[in-house]
Amino acid sequence: MTEATITESSSVADPHDAGDVGEERSLASDAWRSMRKNPMFWISATMIAVFVLMAVWPSLFTKTDPTFAVLAESRAKPGDGTWFGRDIQGYDIYARCIYGARASILVGLFTTTGTVLLGGTIGVISGYLGGWVDALLSRIGDVFFAIPLLLGAIIFLVSLPDFFNDNYLLIVLKVVFALVILGWPSLARLMRSSVIQVKPNDYVQAARALGASPWRVIRSHILPNALAPMIVVATINLGAYIAVEATLSFLGIGLQPPAISWGIDISSAIVGLRTTPHMLFFPSLFLSLAVLAFIMLGDVVRDALDPKNR
Repeated sequence: MTEATITESSSVADPHDAGDVGEERSLASDAWRSMRKNPMFWISATMIAVFVLMAVWPSLFTKTDPTFAVLAESRAKPGDGTWFGRDIQGYDIYARCIYGARASILVGLFTTTGTVLLGGTIGVISGYLGGWVDALLSRIGDVFFAIPLLLGAIIFLVSLPDFFNDNYLLIVLKVVFALVILGWPSLARLMRSSVIQVKPNDYVQAARALGASPWRVIRSHILPNALAPMIVVATINLGAYIAVEATLSFLGIGLQPPAISWGIDISSAIVGLRTTPHMLFFPSLFLSLAVLAFIMLGDVVRDALDPKNR
């Protein structure tokens, strides 16, 4: 009687024990599960998807040529044949807002990718090797980190030769190059601190004791556990780089015609600010929403990867 009761109890308890233990989950799966439950993730992801679609396929949103000027309808207000009205040169503001997403998104993506690759590589080398290599790379990073991003980009872009303005891709790449050169030190510092924190862990020391090469130790053990902070900061920085590009274009130093950018349109709208505020409002709205979307996504990713929230 007692043995049967014990057997029955154990058979009932086993499924509950298995359910409590559950299957092993990785950091990425936990982060994805957390993000899916956050409404801000879906809002920001939807906004980013729309802006990316504007950049890749602008004709899906408008059939109007953004470079086609109708001088007779210059400064036309919204509703006078166009959704957002026309600017001082007679361009359709709605079409230019749609096509302006391409340059801004390209600058943000290319700059973020460049800073992650350059800063992440330097940070890993500095944190893993240490010693004089760490001291040298850290001092080089301090030199670039001490230069204000906006001021340094202005000086750098002004000093470039004029042939960079002859091609659309070169116009975009010159801004990307300036921002990457001045923006990598912050990510290098972050990656260096993450590597220094991960390097003393037992699994890293065990891999080195078993004879694993430095490249394998970094690739298989250090990078997967040190990338999370840099992913969060890079996502937030993407929106900040879009804002910096718009600022440089507004000053007439960043993107320049024939490129179409929200910053260029905001700069040209200053002339008619009092009489035609719609020329400034709509490009500023698109710029603000794009920056906000990436910052919101960065906050969601930060909360999802924070171990305190799990």
